[in-house]
Amino acid sequence: MGFLMPKMPSLPPVQPLPEPPKAELSPEEEKRLQEEQAAIARRRKGRASTILTSGLTEEATVEKKTLLGE
Repeated sequence: MGFLMPKMPSLPPVQPLPEPPKAELSPEEEKRLQEEQAAIARRRKGRASTILTSGLTEEATVEKKTLLGE
């Protein structure tokens, strides 16, 4: 009996978040920040760079052996 239930009230409008203030960095802090970001990128790369995904020269075997051994 859905007609007996009251309607949901409408939601209030969404307020946009305020912009955070931009901080001025010294050249030393900027260099340190860039080094940290480079280290994070190296760690993310991880083992993914060692996986061989191209350059395969031989075809894959797709035949299955039968009960007779062929």
